[in-house]
Amino acid sequence: MPSFDVVSEVDMHEVNNALDQSNREVGTRFDFKGIDAKFELTAESNINVSAEVDFQLRQMMEILRGKLVKRGIDVKSLQEGDVQMTGQTAHMEVTIQQGIESDLARKIVKMIKASKIKVQTAIQGDKLRVNGKKRDDLQQVIALLKDSNLDIPLQYENFRD
Repeated sequence: MPSFDVVSEVDMHEVNNALDQSNREVGTRFDFKGIDAKFELTAESNINVSAEVDFQLRQMMEILRGKLVKRGIDVKSLQEGDVQMTGQTAHMEVTIQQGIESDLARKIVKMIKASKIKVQTAIQGDKLRVNGKKRDDLQQVIALLKDSNLDIPLQYENFRD
């Protein structure tokens, strides 16, 4: 019976490379000369962005988004936090979303069932498994999910006949 998995994952190695490139660009740009501005990756896949003012943080986020797109990472996986001023520096916490949350997974299952495509969908932790009798049905589900405007990037892997 054909099946595939719907996942939302980000390659952290590519994120790390994009952060290194962004830090290098911030260090060489004229408008950031003499300013302590940097990106730092924490252990739980969060990015700390720090600069002197809020405006510089926004410029740095544009640099980061550009580097991530060049490396093939969807920027929908970034969730920006609020800007916090601490003395002379501004900080922002950016979370990289990994996996599909249970509420969104249930929404996706309902959407697939409402489409009347003859497949079965099961939630397996932070991913979804879709089974069907025909490969065409599974391809219709993939097209349905690509057309829906979800807040996270989805990948389709482990496609088996």
